[in-house]
Amino acid sequence: MIFKKPKFLSVKRVPKLFWSAPKALTISPPPISVLFLIVGLLLFGLGEALLVASGAGVSPWTVLAQGLSQVTNWSIGFSTFILSFIVLFCWIPLKQIPGIGTILNAIIISLVFEYILPLLPTFDNPLAQLAEATAGVLITGFGGALYLISNLGPGPRDGLMTGLQRITNFPIAWVRSGIELTVIIIGWNLGGIVGVGTIMFAFGIGPSVAGSMYLLEKIAAKELKK
Repeated sequence: MIFKKPKFLSVKRVPKLFWSAPKALTISPPPISVLFLIVGLLLFGLGEALLVASGAGVSPWTVLAQGLSQVTNWSIGFSTFILSFIVLFCWIPLKQIPGIGTILNAIIISLVFEYILPLLPTFDNPLAQLAEATAGVLITGFGGALYLISNLGPGPRDGLMTGLQRITNFPIAWVRSGIELTVIIIGWNLGGIVGVGTIMFAFGIGPSVAGSMYLLEKIAAKELKK
């Protein structure tokens, strides 16, 4: 039996679907684009909150923020802010275009963590923790696909992903996983704490985003044929 690589692992672009805005930087985006942007960001935030609630490990970028705080004595929150600024600075050579999605990314995800995270279940059972972490990775990927397809500007990390994909022409899944693994290595060496959920997120978020984009594009194509 010859094993065939899943097609979604070869996805190299963010598809343009019926809710995609014509351009990212606009003061009058289509309402449907804004709707899908907000829904996608809410799901994205929920997925990351589930990972935290699982207790199986924080996201790779939080590991890096932990490591940076160990070296500088900054708070994790301030370290996260500085890292976001550094990533946005990296957008310049990548020629990434911001939009309202770039701003709403930070606002909505912060609100989700503030108000939804305390309501999420926590478990002592390791299998339940892994299940919650897995759900977090899948939901984060699906939410990321929804809001990226809206084409109203990616968040700092997603913009880094799409920018690097464009200049390398590597599949989105590979690029995102490569970024997350690099972040884990740097963060761990600086003193950040890596858990099983952290590794799951690093290896799973790229395929989850790419797979969600592939699925959404296929569903949209079928609807157009009806």
